[in-house]
Amino acid sequence: MTWLSPVALLVLLAAATGGGQPARPAEPGPGRSTTGQLLVATDDLRDPRFARTIVYMLRHDATGALGLVVNRPVGTLPLARVLESLGRDPEGAGGEIRVYYGGPVEPERGVVLHTPAWEGGDSRVVHDGVAVTSDPAIFDAIARGTGPRRAMFAAGYAGWAAGQLEAELQGGFWFVVPADEALIFDDDAASKWERATERRKVVL
Repeated sequence: MTWLSPVALLVLLAAATGGGQPARPAEPGPGRSTTGQLLVATDDLRDPRFARTIVYMLRHDATGALGLVVNRPVGTLPLARVLESLGRDPEGAGGEIRVYYGGPVEPERGVVLHTPAWEGGDSRVVHDGVAVTSDPAIFDAIARGTGPRRAMFAAGYAGWAAGQLEAELQGGFWFVVPADEALIFDDDAASKWERATERRKVVL
């Protein structure tokens, strides 16, 4: 697994989403930035890469948007094996970490969403209660009981070009709900989409 810092992910956004960029990208409307919120696919979104997904949004501004799918686990790995694969000392490492499909862009690259009590070299808080890091030291900390209270390892990410996400929201392919720990970190991934959809009824 290749690691990519959040800063590098943002730099790659334009290239990853493909196509030319508009000369004057539209700003999200007032209060429409989805950064730090959950993007929930509607049944009208039939793309199998995103059908019934929930995306935690790391960034959304005039240049585009970036997020991680948080309800598609693909497997579980022993932390000792993860540390060994990263060239770190696996001695005494215990436990496992769940790996999620973070999105279709660069699936060989990984980052970790986590609660912000733990801070690594490049860890940054996205919004209340949620941070992101690509510092492999987080696996050492989790394996030895000194890591964040909750964490989620995502491989790949989702990206939108300038104005693309706004058009998809307007087209009814997504809706936005507030993010919280349960919908991001809960191991009951199978029910996350239904719970988020119920939340939409409350928000509306």
